[in-house]
Amino acid sequence: MKRIVEFTVNGEAREMAVETCCSLLDALRDDVGLTGTKKGCDVGDCGACTVIVDGEPVNACLMLAVEAEGRVVETVEGLQPAVDTLHPLQDAFMRHGASQCGFCTPGILMLDKKLLDDNPHPTDEDIRFGLSGNICRCTGYTKIFDAIKSAARELEAARS
Repeated sequence: MKRIVEFTVNGEAREMAVETCCSLLDALRDDVGLTGTKKGCDVGDCGACTVIVDGEPVNACLMLAVEAEGRVVETVEGLQPAVDTLHPLQDAFMRHGASQCGFCTPGILMLDKKLLDDNPHPTDEDIRFGLSGNICRCTGYTKIFDAIKSAARELEAARS
């Protein structure tokens, strides 16, 4: 059974018919065509599918698409402020080599965006806590920490 769902994705109003059992992750990837959000474990353990819904991080694999009705969803594709400009987190991840295979990166970027929005000066402990729920099997997290701290400094400089 399908249901019409209206929500905002990366600032753009969307309306689509989705199966009532369809996850937000599958709707974003298959119906909207935003494939940056990754399907990892599909049970909420790895964090690869993290998106921001109404300002809060959500595992998109655990949320039904119909639950997005009337809500605002931000995906990794919406992180860039302009086509030719990277978000400071994206830039820092590239400069610090913070992603290797890149599969976990979209979820980590979205969670880190929320972390830096809420806490512009995170400590290592804040970052560690902020990353909990996002598993990276490649980097060992050191470069991710370096990138987050670098992005925090860049964002602070931009605010000044």
